[in-house]
Amino acid sequence: MGKFDIKIDKVGDLSKIQITGVIDEDVDFSQHKISGSGKLELDLGGVKSINSCGIREWIKWLGDAGQAPVTYLNCPKIIIDQVNMVKGFLPAQGKVASFYVPYYSESSGTEENVLFVHGKEFTDNGVNPPAEVKDKEGNVMEMDVVEDKYFRFLKKA
Repeated sequence: MGKFDIKIDKVGDLSKIQITGVIDEDVDFSQHKISGSGKLELDLGGVKSINSCGIREWIKWLGDAGQAPVTYLNCPKIIIDQVNMVKGFLPAQGKVASFYVPYYSESSGTEENVLFVHGKEFTDNGVNPPAEVKDKEGNVMEMDVVEDKYFRFLKKA
């Protein structure tokens, strides 16, 4: 696998798209047609980084989907940061169904990404984080984001 990979699996009018690697100036989305899809489901759990050129190409590519509903799954922090900062990164007809929240343990110095799923840890009305997240040694971990900023995208729903 190169530094970027995309797999598209069409099931009826649904296009399930898995993206891994780096989204930058070398990305060529033109080979991956999404126009005519009834719905898009993008699994972004494997995205490692994205830069401004990659963001521009991303927004152009998703524009080809027209008004097809778009669902983002398994979003790492770098994707949520773009959703919060860049208008159009999540299309108007888009929604985030699951995303990772970084947690940190002061005691052990370890970090862990915890998956938040719509309807469980969050809804369109806000966040309902787990009561407690522990590291492998049993130390309680704290959410390692500024909540008002990180969860801003939920208020746009």
